[in-house]
Amino acid sequence: MTDGRRIRGGGRCELCERHVRELTRHHLIPRTRHSNRRNKRDFDRAEVKHRLALLCRPCHSNVHATLDNKSLERDYNTVEALAAHPDIARFTDWIRERPDGTRVEFRRWSAR
Repeated sequence: MTDGRRIRGGGRCELCERHVRELTRHHLIPRTRHSNRRNKRDFDRAEVKHRLALLCRPCHSNVHATLDNKSLERDYNTVEALAAHPDIARFTDWIRERPDGTRVEFRRWSAR
């Protein structure tokens, strides 16, 4: 069952691989960047809108606290690229051992 950006009924997070009760949809190409010329040149329209990753809330929040939308669009637009980022990998390794429902507070990336 879906509720906007959330997927209830659970599943496995594509970053930390934990089985959780609720997943969120992460646009691998941020929605604010969909109309960008580079996106129009490099990706077809359907791919831009439907290129998603299913992430648990802590991993999703960490991605947005770590990277700005321009970096997400240009360099981290696949799950593999996100997982390879050192700060995201460090968080993912940490959260992987935590139970579903673990709450984490993030500070936003400061140079936005």
